[in-house]
Amino acid sequence: MCEVNAVNLYCSPIYMNDLKTVQELLIGANELKGKSILVTGATGLIGSAIIDLLLYANEIENLKLKIYACGRSEDKMRNRFRHYFERESFAFVKYDACKEINFDFSVDYVIHCASNANPKEYMTHPVETMVSNFYGMYQLLQYSKNKSVTRVLYVSSSEVYGKISDSKPIGENSYGYINLLNPRASYSIGKQSTETLCVSFCHEYGSDIVIARPGHIYGPTASKEDSRVSSMFAYNAAYGKDIVMKSKGTQLRSYCYCLDCAAAILAILLKGERGEAYNISNSNSIITIYEMAALLADFGSVNLKIEAPTELERNGYNPMLNSSLNSEKLEKLGWKSMFDAKTGLKHTVEILREACNI
Repeated sequence: MCEVNAVNLYCSPIYMNDLKTVQELLIGANELKGKSILVTGATGLIGSAIIDLLLYANEIENLKLKIYACGRSEDKMRNRFRHYFERESFAFVKYDACKEINFDFSVDYVIHCASNANPKEYMTHPVETMVSNFYGMYQLLQYSKNKSVTRVLYVSSSEVYGKISDSKPIGENSYGYINLLNPRASYSIGKQSTETLCVSFCHEYGSDIVIARPGHIYGPTASKEDSRVSSMFAYNAAYGKDIVMKSKGTQLRSYCYCLDCAAAILAILLKGERGEAYNISNSNSIITIYEMAALLADFGSVNLKIEAPTELERNGYNPMLNSSLNSEKLEKLGWKSMFDAKTGLKHTVEILREACNI
């Protein structure tokens, strides 16, 4: 029986069926047989979706995986992965991206998802935002070099592209303008510099590293505390609360369902070219923020309102009017999305209702 007001995704038949749908089309899953994988940011929107998909595939295909889930709170980790926490295939690892690591074990793969992804924090803690990105990756790259890790995947962001003038989906080699003297750039510049750190390790030490650049990822794996609008709006819709936008929402975004994103990251990990970056975008889900909010309001049967933002909220906004991404490079690896925006957003609301026992 699900605990009232607790988010237990494993209580949701829709979420479990979505896992099945994505798992059946995973690329190269057999290559993971008997492997160990370390995932940072394990309770986050992307990290937890990756772990759910790996653990589900592990059971269905008997892959004999070992997942090292890294995070700061054991209680939070235990609550999120309650069905797997005591199993041999799962291990909690205490981890803080701003601190030195001394892991006494080796793994085959590292997937680094840990990052401050809270827009409010970019302005209130820009120093920690930059440090956690660059220093956290540096620590993991040193660990991976010393322990002879097979491959490292860094989860970057579409924000590395900056402001680009046209509205065409952005390719991996297109870069625009970022105001270096704005503390909001702590996130985008932190991601940019960390990507360069990754390819520098490839060049100087021969490390095997690939980079994923997710667009705007959404889904029920987001926590209630997530301040990204897609997450806040989804929880409002699930709980029957009106959605309040703080802009007209004309910005164009590449939305991608969390489990589609997780499958894309595993495809990049197993099939991507060393030292290359890959956009993660669903070509069927390039819509404006307003269109995303309107769909969620419709699925939640709630009102959609527009109010003026506070100065702090306005300063924390992503300055990119267009962050739609071209996904052709990723699709050449064999990946394809399973959920368009309408399906993914509808499932998000329904899953949260099931998972929260609403």
